[in-house]
Amino acid sequence: REVQASQRSVAIIAEMIHTASLVHDDVIDDANSRRGKMTVNQIWGERKAVLAGDFILSAASVALARIGNTTIISVLTQVIEDLVRGKFLQLGSKENENERFAHYLEKTFKKTASLIANSCKAVSILGCPDPKVHEIAYQYGKNVGIAFQLIDDVLDFTSCADCLGKPTAADLKLGLATGPVLFACRQFPEMNAMIMRRFSKPGDVERARKYVLQSDGVQQTTYLAQRYCHEATREISKLRPSPEREALIQLTEMVLMRDK
Repeated sequence: REVQASQRSVAIIAEMIHTASLVHDDVIDDANSRRGKMTVNQIWGERKAVLAGDFILSAASVALARIGNTTIISVLTQVIEDLVRGKFLQLGSKENENERFAHYLEKTFKKTASLIANSCKAVSILGCPDPKVHEIAYQYGKNVGIAFQLIDDVLDFTSCADCLGKPTAADLKLGLATGPVLFACRQFPEMNAMIMRRFSKPGDVERARKYVLQSDGVQQTTYLAQRYCHEATREISKLRPSPEREALIQLTEMVLMRDK
């Protein structure tokens, strides 16, 4: 069926929330490039970048209010809360090795997958009264979102800076232990100390990158992303066949195949 105006608005609002979060992330991370271009904070400084992110978020809030549906407002404002909580999770780290992966996946959900999951849920609410469909949409978005971020974390080690549009090994330089690092840690336990000091000593980033590429960390993270995409496909396959359903299934394959 045709996309409703309110559903199109949800897509616009989701992009605005995402963009605002990237502008703020670049300030926190002191990043100098994004998608191959200079970041807002590099061009105009941190103060204006923070205000620019706030402005985009306020415009999204106005657009959200105009939809006039309190359920949709509740669903999409959850995304903003999750983004902030996810950033706080990213700033911390777990001493217990067994807790680290759960911490990483929770951070990944809150920072990336919540936006996709709740956006899918919002458009399903606007298009269909059945709560079962809303849950399918949410689970599809959640699994695609986590897979997307897992592949992003793989590309940080395997893609060139020009392809990626930002510097490679950026997460290590920020002190972040992503999936490839956590898997590599099982083969190279000496990485534990580096993780706890957030790769802050001279040579830590280079050594950690070498360990990751020598291990099966990249492969294991890719396998995990495939499992999440398989689950997303399983969820969306509960809906009746349609060209749109097939497009959503193909999207899971695109998430896995991307190189930038």
